[in-house]
Amino acid sequence: MRLLFGIVLGAILTIGGAYYRDSTYASASADVPVRPIVNWDVAGQITANATSGLRQEIDRLLSR
Repeated sequence: MRLLFGIVLGAILTIGGAYYRDSTYASASADVPVRPIVNWDVAGQITANATSGLRQEIDRLLSR
């Protein structure tokens, strides 16, 4: 039962997070074109950008 609940909750959070991101960033600014998350290429690029930025910050903090 917990497994089924976890799968359903994970699906809801994933879909809800993508919807929130698309609706928030698409209307945030008209100057910067923001592509909605509609396929794996866009999601992969966003993830790569986020992890790259996180790695740079960790490297910056550890180099002190």
